[in-house]
Amino acid sequence: MTKEQIEHVRNNPKYQKLVKGRSRFAWTLSIIMLVVYYAFILTIAFDPSALGTRMGDGVMTIGIPIGIAIIIIAFLLTGIYVRRANSEFDALSHQVKEELKDIA
Repeated sequence: MTKEQIEHVRNNPKYQKLVKGRSRFAWTLSIIMLVVYYAFILTIAFDPSALGTRMGDGVMTIGIPIGIAIIIIAFLLTGIYVRRANSEFDALSHQVKEELKDIA
């Protein structure tokens, strides 16, 4: 790419929207995951008996389903990102590429 093309892309409002939106969305999902994960870790550290409470008469504690839920949340957040990336972000990226072809 030439310097002119790079500047054209950087100054493109669709590219700026893409970068800003994707970055904000990724940080939001990352913060959600970090809060969930660290809440679990801090609970283990400061109140392990809360997660060690048995469920019913068996040997399973409340911590096991909560740990599984955290793994499921990670997959869900990944799916949410992929869905938005495949629709909104890819469309914007394609539009920027098409506009770049016009100046090439």
